[in-house]
Amino acid sequence: MSKASGLALGLALSSLFGTVQAADAATDDTRYQLGRKVFTEQAQPSCSLCHSLQDAGASGAIGPDLDQLKPTPERVMAAVRGGVGVMPAFEALLSAEQIEAVAHYVSQVTAQ
Repeated sequence: MSKASGLALGLALSSLFGTVQAADAATDDTRYQLGRKVFTEQAQPSCSLCHSLQDAGASGAIGPDLDQLKPTPERVMAAVRGGVGVMPAFEALLSAEQIEAVAHYVSQVTAQ
């Protein structure tokens, strides 16, 4: 492979990688927005009714303060699917996409 061909291939791969990163960022933003909507509106009862989460403007006092707990996405998904203590299970009420989105959202905003 000539130096020019190698350079062209490198530029093409770099461009492709940049496109993939942009698509991933757009997907993350969409998932983030859906997760925020699930947290504040779509889950019934609303997550914000029981949990405190500064980014969502939630100050519930029944469940844990998620800003302090800083749960991982896996921990949020497990809690949402199966319930914890007085928290009901939402597995039959929310889609897998909604559960993954709310887990992504909570873990992102509490990791800051």
